Amino acid sequence: MKVILVNGSSKANGCTYTALNEVAWELEKNGIETEIFQVGADPVAGCIGCGVCLKSGKCFRDDVVNTFVEKAKGADGFVFGSPVHYAAASGALTSFLDRAFYGKGNIFAGKLGASVVSCRRGGASAAFDQINKYFTINNMPIVSSQYWNQVHGNTPEEVRQDKEGLQTMRTLAMNMAWLLKCIEAGKNAGVELPQREAPIKTNFIR
Repeated sequence: MKVILVNGSSKANGCTYTALNEVAWELEKNGIETEIFQVGADPVAGCIGCGVCLKSGKCFRDDVVNTFVEKAKGADGFVFGSPVHYAAASGALTSFLDRAFYGKGNIFAGKLGASVVSCRRGGASAAFDQINKYFTINNMPIVSSQYWNQVHGNTPEEVRQDKEGLQTMRTLAMNMAWLLKCIEAGKNAGVELPQREAPIKTNFIR
């Protein structure tokens, strides 16, 4: 079983990474393979709705998004982390998620999702809610913790002083590991994913 943790911060080893690393450490401790995937500091273009990926399975922009989508096919769960920018996820992660999820629900359906946010002071819950919406529109069970998945601090050193925040990260990891093992046990017992109906699209303009 494998979980990919996506760092949506331009800082490879900053506050968001510190939170994700705490999650990864606890997941590994519980027997789950992990990989921290860096979105990086290069600009990530937003989705333009051209539909190329719906036909080819890949975005015409051959960048970090396509790399992630290929890795996502072999993962069982995801943790998306972001710094809080104006009470929202980073622009880079937002563009990344828009393109990674668009038209690719079959890759993510039934797999676990969780979000982690890092802020200096405020805006964490709004950013947390924003990221979770990608899971709820793609048939992904959301993993919870003992509090909203957030850490506070302006530097990695300050984040490491947020004892409650780090404990929340570890609890999130323990819950995710437990759920992954439950899903695996269910599959081994013959419990299959739900057979879903064909999507119905309703346009409210008549």
